[in-house]
Amino acid sequence: MKMAIGSDHRGLEHKAHLAARLRAEGHEVVDCGGTPGQPTDYPIPALAVGTLVSAGDADLGVLICGSGVGVSIAANKVPGVRAALCFTPEQASGTRRHNDANVLCLSGDGLTPEQSWPVVAAWLAASFEGDRHARRLQMITDFENGRKTGE
Repeated sequence: MKMAIGSDHRGLEHKAHLAARLRAEGHEVVDCGGTPGQPTDYPIPALAVGTLVSAGDADLGVLICGSGVGVSIAANKVPGVRAALCFTPEQASGTRRHNDANVLCLSGDGLTPEQSWPVVAAWLAASFEGDRHARRLQMITDFENGRKTGE
């Protein structure tokens, strides 16, 4: 699977750890920023990862910033992105199964790099359940495309 990954300066250690783990699991990893020794504004990697995922140039994306909130907000501005901030494997699995989240956001301050891997692994192992969840996602997509929900 082709994975896009990015972070601000507060998520660099996590990004390096996760990229290595993803590669070890056989995934292709595209680094979308966060440069060691330099501050990185979180919208830059968030929009880069979101754009790759939205365009189909990456299958999924992972983003890390201090809180995880900033990258989540920024990535969700990209049409077609469903970015979810998760702290536990259960949350990550649930957001894939119910929300078909295609970008996982993590908190560099709330999780250690080692704690972040089980969250990513659970997210990758889960798959979208469809059914009633597909109906709800369609409502979001309709709104994103300028149609009122329920039309």
